[in-house]
This record gives sequence, C-alpha cells and structure tokens, in this order.
Amino acid sequence: MLIGAHVRDDDPAGAAAERGAEIVQFFLSDPQGWKKPPTHPQAEQLRDGDVTVVVHAPYVVNLASLNNRIRIPSRKLVVQHATAAAEVGAIGLVVHGGHVTKGEDPAEGFANWRKFISRQVEEGGFAVPVFIENTAGGDNAMARRFDALARLWDAVGEFGVGFCLDTCHAFAAGEDLVDVVDRAKAITGRIDLVHLNDSRDEFGSARDRHANIGAGTISPDLLTAVCAAAGAPVVVETPAEGQAADIAFLRERLGS
Repeated sequence: MLIGAHVRDDDPAGAAAERGAEIVQFFLSDPQGWKKPPTHPQAEQLRDGDVTVVVHAPYVVNLASLNNRIRIPSRKLVVQHATAAAEVGAIGLVVHGGHVTKGEDPAEGFANWRKFISRQVEEGGFAVPVFIENTAGGDNAMARRFDALARLWDAVGEFGVGFCLDTCHAFAAGEDLVDVVDRAKAITGRIDLVHLNDSRDEFGSARDRHANIGAGTISPDLLTAVCAAAGAPVVVETPAEGQAADIAFLRERLGS
C-alpha cells in the first residue's frame, strides 16, 4: 500500500523525500484560479522517478454548476489539468463533486456531470483517470452525502471514472466511518485513492478542516481501519509539519 502526502507544488520530489512519502499529491496551478497549468519544472523527474504522483484539480472547478460562466471554464480546466497531469506521470486527477446553488434542481447538476464525462469519452477520454472526491458540506452538493453520491454514479459510473474517499469529508458530512468503505464500494464499485485526514470538528459539522492523525476528533484506530479496508493508495492532506509522523504512523500500523 502506497502512503504519502499532499505537498507543496514547487518541489514535490523534495517534499516526498523529506516526509518519506511513496506517493505525492499536489496542484499544478493556483487552486483558486482559472489559468491553464504550466509545464511543471520537475515533470521529467516525477514522470521517471519512483514516487507515485496524483494531481488535484483546482478548487474552483464545479462541473455540476448551472452557471455557464462556471461550468464551461470548469470543463476546459479539467481537460487541461488531466493533460498536464499525464506530463508528470500522474495516476489520476482528483476532482471535487461540485454543487448546484440553493433553489436549483440537483438533478440538473448530475446531468451536467454526465454530459461532460460522456462527451469527453466520445472525444477520446482524459489523459489520466478522473477520481471524483466526496465533499464535506453544501446542501446541494453532488458528492457530500452518499445518497447524492449514488445519484452521481448513476449518471457517470458507466464511463469508468474513479473515486477518491476523503475521511474528514465523510465524517463532516455525517457518514459513519465504521462501514464507509463497504458503502462507498457498493455505490462506486471501487476506491482508487484515500485522502486520510483527521477532523478538527465534530461529526456531521459540514466543515472541512483537516487535522493530523490523533490531533482531531476521529479515532486513529478508525482511520487506520478505513485505510486497511480500502486497500488503495493513501494521501494525507494534514498540516505539513505533522505529515512525516502521520505517514510513519500509518506505515507502522498497516505494515506497509
């Protein structure tokens, strides 16, 4: 089982070495911006190296949005980031499920996801697999609660998209982590990546505030059990100063 961390995007290779990470996740551009990602200065080193790479799409992406000024640029950005992710040898591109706004029909958000994924598949697919990530808050989110996730997968599951399970997000959304892997797999049929994060807030808070393992409100034993059950690569998105300890803790517990 690969264990690593979300790291700074200017020197992911160096950050991996500092943390003892076997897998790194990072952004290829400003996570709050709409610009096309530039060529990464470590692209060749990452592509040819021993560290596994995952890329996270910008937070601004919202493929479910009914607003053309958001949805259309989001589609373009995801395609661009998938192409750039391939250049650094990434195994996938993590994309949040997105949302529609208050008063809008979530069914239209699921339909927008389907239109985008199906159209892109018809045009040759993505340069790397897309991993849809569950999210923490938002009443009209596409992937917050698992009943919504099931509707999203009904829309896009046939096109081979992947799934990224975030423990803090699931906990914040009020999803029981005891059987979260079984329930997620029952919906998606797969877990391609785990974002292993403790939570600074209480169960069902809808707040996405990560903590290092043992520093939050989720039992370290429960977090370890989720990793073991998922059997997928693990990335901690915890505060940087504690990531090396988080990785060492998981490696010891999981025998990796």
